[in-house]
Amino acid sequence: SNSSPKGSEMTSTPTTNWSGAEPGDNGSEGLSPPAGNFSPPPPPSAANFSNQFVQPAWCIALWSLAYGVVVAVAVFGNVVVIWIILAHKRMRTVTNYFLVNLAFSDASVAAFNTLINFIYALHGEWYFGEAYCRFQNFFPITAVFASIYSMTVIAVDRYMAIIDPLKPRLSATATKVVIVSIWILAFLLAFPQCLFSKTKVMPGRTLCYVFWPGGMKQRFTYHIIVIALVYCFPLLVMGITYTIVGITLWGGEIPGDTSDKYHEQLKAKRKVVKMMIVVVLTFAVCWLPYHIYFIVTGIYENLNRWKYIQQIYLATFWLAMSSTMYNPIIYCCLNKRFRAGFKRAFQWCPFIEVSSYDELELKTTRFNPTRQSSLYTVSRMESSMSVVFDPSDGESTKASRKKKASSQEASFNGCSQRSSKATSTVSSYINSPYTSVDEYS
Repeated sequence: SNSSPKGSEMTSTPTTNWSGAEPGDNGSEGLSPPAGNFSPPPPPSAANFSNQFVQPAWCIALWSLAYGVVVAVAVFGNVVVIWIILAHKRMRTVTNYFLVNLAFSDASVAAFNTLINFIYALHGEWYFGEAYCRFQNFFPITAVFASIYSMTVIAVDRYMAIIDPLKPRLSATATKVVIVSIWILAFLLAFPQCLFSKTKVMPGRTLCYVFWPGGMKQRFTYHIIVIALVYCFPLLVMGITYTIVGITLWGGEIPGDTSDKYHEQLKAKRKVVKMMIVVVLTFAVCWLPYHIYFIVTGIYENLNRWKYIQQIYLATFWLAMSSTMYNPIIYCCLNKRFRAGFKRAFQWCPFIEVSSYDELELKTTRFNPTRQSSLYTVSRMESSMSVVFDPSDGESTKASRKKKASSQEASFNGCSQRSSKATSTVSSYINSPYTSVDEYS
């Protein structure tokens, strides 16, 4: 029977050689084992393969069920998230457009890669052709990059909105440019996986693998770069931004907001930040064991021949892929508008009831406390500049009154100019469609 490979970084496709030799070459007996449970193939003269990773039927059934649940929940849940945002005008905010990008990435990698990886890891036979072999090694890195940097942009956007609310926000055009840029960078990072991917027919089976011309060192270096760019760096950025935002929201006052609606706005902002922090932490926890697995097996190659390494790989890979199914659940639990959207999506179920309140959540726009706050502030500024003359001020001569009136008029004109400028700035902010309170609900 066939030995069962596990994959190269971000996929379960085995890189069958780190030294640069191809499977089945005369020098194959000197190959270093890949970062997986695939044992390097013997020389061509040996046609039989031994499988030290055979699993009982009940174990295969459990793993199949576990992976099937991930794919079903991730694909269906993220498609519903995309529908909730795009089908309801109230949901089309800057933050939510990045959530659409995140949902698309998660649904795609779950639909096109998870089960294929699982089948290859279990059977050790590549059934899907060379074109899909390239896609299989290329797309997971691309999708994970797009997911994590969508979360990073949301973190930076929340930081700017809360720390410096009067600065211009991302427009619809700028949002599209950022999303396209994320995907372009993702394609560039994953391109080597596509370029060096190939299939090879061996005695008794076909392999899909990544052939690195530079051998083990080049492969390991690439995977360290991938881990740094799709895990360490974005999590560091989000950790810093959400720490500052958290200190601002939970430890002090939001700059520029002193209206009667202040606490309502503060509560709404806390909710959306709390939801995104849960999303980020979930991603970090799910992917950490997977990255550790590839670093450790890359350094200690003999671990790839350990009896239980396949079980460890399947567990870490399942945990990483399960990150694609948690976000819709988090949105539904922590955001009432998404919860209303999920109720509408599942209203065909006999035990799901869509109330009139749920309908209003998705169809109407509440009065914006941010705008009221800003208008209240401008009103206070204008009222404070009113000139009050005291008839008993003791000034009886026309000259003294004329002198005082001139002084007061000059002071008032100066304040009016400053007020006009401040009013213009606040007006441009509060009238922006991208500063709606709906972003915080």
